Amino acid sequence: MSFPSELARQYIDGEWLTGNGAWDIIDINPGNGEKLCSITVATAAEVDLAYRAAERAQRNWATTRSHERRAVLENAVRIVGERGEEIIDLITDELGGTRARAAYEVRAAQEVLRAAAGQAVRPVAGLLPSVADAEENRVYRLPVGVVGVISAVSLPFLVTMRSVAPALALGNAVVVKPHQHAPVAGGGLVARIFEDAGLPAGLLNVLVTDSAEIGDAFIEHPVPKVIAFTGSDRVGRHVAAVAAGLFKRTVLELGGTSALVVLEDADLGHAVRAAVHSRSLFPGQAGTAADRILVDRTVQEEFTRLFTAAVAAALPAGDPGAPDPWTAPDPRTAPGLGALRAETATVPAGPAEGPPLPTEEILGPPALLVPFDGEDEAVRIVNDSPGGLSGAVHTADTERGVRFARRVTGGTFHVNGATVQDDPAVAFGGGRSSATGRLDGEAAVEAFTTRKWISVQHGRTAFPF
Repeated sequence: MSFPSELARQYIDGEWLTGNGAWDIIDINPGNGEKLCSITVATAAEVDLAYRAAERAQRNWATTRSHERRAVLENAVRIVGERGEEIIDLITDELGGTRARAAYEVRAAQEVLRAAAGQAVRPVAGLLPSVADAEENRVYRLPVGVVGVISAVSLPFLVTMRSVAPALALGNAVVVKPHQHAPVAGGGLVARIFEDAGLPAGLLNVLVTDSAEIGDAFIEHPVPKVIAFTGSDRVGRHVAAVAAGLFKRTVLELGGTSALVVLEDADLGHAVRAAVHSRSLFPGQAGTAADRILVDRTVQEEFTRLFTAAVAAALPAGDPGAPDPWTAPDPRTAPGLGALRAETATVPAGPAEGPPLPTEEILGPPALLVPFDGEDEAVRIVNDSPGGLSGAVHTADTERGVRFARRVTGGTFHVNGATVQDDPAVAFGGGRSSATGRLDGEAAVEAFTTRKWISVQHGRTAFPF
């Protein structure tokens, strides 16, 4: 398909507009260097326009019947399904990744939308007992108002949907700032889907811009009450600091250093397949990708042989648009998936035996195979990193795996599975410096609503004076 350049614009209050900034963002297909489109950046004045439009539209949306909100989300689910191949083409063109990765992203985003449709009609109030006679405590969940979403270059369509869909379902309005390397997949495409799904104007706005143009205006604006950010730890710390000074809630996903652990009793064939999948699906360009593959020293030699053979057999590098499911990643951040074969490394378990382990996220294909001696050392290595977004452990004893997972500091861990998993019914987020707050499931309700206590007197209270 031809790239939908009509989506490469600002989307404010239901209108597709040209930005008023002094420079353009050039969107390039990283697989072949082809220019896809150029977008004149939005200014701080347009940030204000977008937030004010969202504020106006949200007042009516908050009182719209929940079943009407659900209908919009259900329409979006249908649209994504009908246009799935076109969306895969678009993501592949803009991100330079694989069709398999794009297809995964589209399926996951569709599930996020489906879950959000259900959230739109969930209970919004509850009753709590009172210490006083003839008094009733009602606790309502109300939308926070307007949510600012700063999306990422990794999985931009899914990352944006993960915040936008539940926020809208729960009665909020949203302003999205997509990553400048994914302005359409993470911005304009999402706006078009909801526009065609019947979302009223003003409830979703997209601003393609950069901090070089607007500074901190996107965060500092008085309208948004929640800022959802996905990106680097460095930028996330700044977002958190600015928002905290203004008493704004933040939901931060900051990636980082996920590990897959292979205990000595694991099914090595299954563990190898999970490891290859965990490292190569995105390939390495997502916070849930396994940066480190920890292997008990007693099975290290056999696992390494099987893993190296599996990588060589299963992961040819090539044209991102080719039908082969395993091709090159985005060359802006990695040299090519062939590097997973060439750069797979076995490193010592700690500084006493050799150089210290890298603790920064590896946004590219190389895989670190780290030997360890026993569970205690494996837990120490997993926890000895600033980030902990996801992880997995492989063992023949399921409950042993659960006990291991409970010892790891982090929000997401899988037993006998891959590190890259999505389930919109379950709260998603990491530990340590990988995240604050959670998304998906009940966590999305916590993120995008606020509680209000209303007590009702059914009699006459005897006041002390």
